[in-house]
Amino acid sequence: MSEPFVAVQPFYQRDRCTLYQGDCLEILPLFPANSVDLIFADPPYNLSNNGFTCHGGRAVSVNKGDWDRSNGIEQDFEFHRAWIQECRRILKPNGTIWISGTYHNIYACGFALQCLDFHVLNEICWYKPNASPNLSCRFFTASHETLIWARKSKKGKHVFNYEAMKLGDFPRDPLKLSGRQMRSVWSIPTPPASEKLQGKHPTQKPLDLLDRILSASTNPGDLVLDPFSGSGTTGLSALRGDRAFIGIEKEAAYLQLAVDRFTTAPLPGSETTEGDRVLANGKPGNKPSSKTRNPPNSKTANLPTGASTIDPNSPKPSHPSAPSQPNH
Repeated sequence: MSEPFVAVQPFYQRDRCTLYQGDCLEILPLFPANSVDLIFADPPYNLSNNGFTCHGGRAVSVNKGDWDRSNGIEQDFEFHRAWIQECRRILKPNGTIWISGTYHNIYACGFALQCLDFHVLNEICWYKPNASPNLSCRFFTASHETLIWARKSKKGKHVFNYEAMKLGDFPRDPLKLSGRQMRSVWSIPTPPASEKLQGKHPTQKPLDLLDRILSASTNPGDLVLDPFSGSGTTGLSALRGDRAFIGIEKEAAYLQLAVDRFTTAPLPGSETTEGDRVLANGKPGNKPSSKTRNPPNSKTANLPTGASTIDPNSPKPSHPSAPSQPNH
């Protein structure tokens, strides 16, 4: 894999892992076209409405920050269309994108994918067996999220590791029958306490979920991008599976949380999540080294992307203003 440089100072860089702090609509245009194998995105849900939910048996506010507030249906859609359009540009011709969401935002994301000529491959129902109860008792308990998996090109040949999904070991998913095809409903609990030892994010995703996604749709050495990287679950899964990773996140506190998780992660191949067993098509990676950052006056950073140099002063596409990143 070539190692070009992008003239943007990273928040953190180690081996084949790079984190950037900033708005994804400002950073994504700096990357070369056709350079990323897979994108996982968990955009804002837009559900911070001063309501309450249940967490740990207690009523807690659903407000997560300004990044999670809705700006109205039309502005929310334009935001989703803008970042998805940039993702389409930087995906390789056979690349794919995964988008996670709830009914608050997933329909807008799905419509944007269709408007931008993506080919939708699957809609996955991620069922949460340990979902929080509904406090109002006026409607059904929300116990799932929707994942859309789409390919950039309608005629492309995307990666799908069929045998790994059919024959892999998924001991914590009672819906997956041994030796049978993987179906589109996945039973995966929300993140356990062991994945929050360094801190937590309000919309953090479980490693089991990202391990399964990357196992299914990438190969060792592929480049994975997360434009809303949050606490770094996508990056941690990528590193454990011998994939390269780039993450973009607005909040410095969540970036530091991701760094802490990367530098204290167990060795790849450990038995902590189902993905360690499923990633049999991958190669064991190296134990994360101590965190390093470029010097404060550094102007460039090596990145595992396509071989080109990006000028940060080049014209940028006009996009609607983005809320601060959520994520996993």
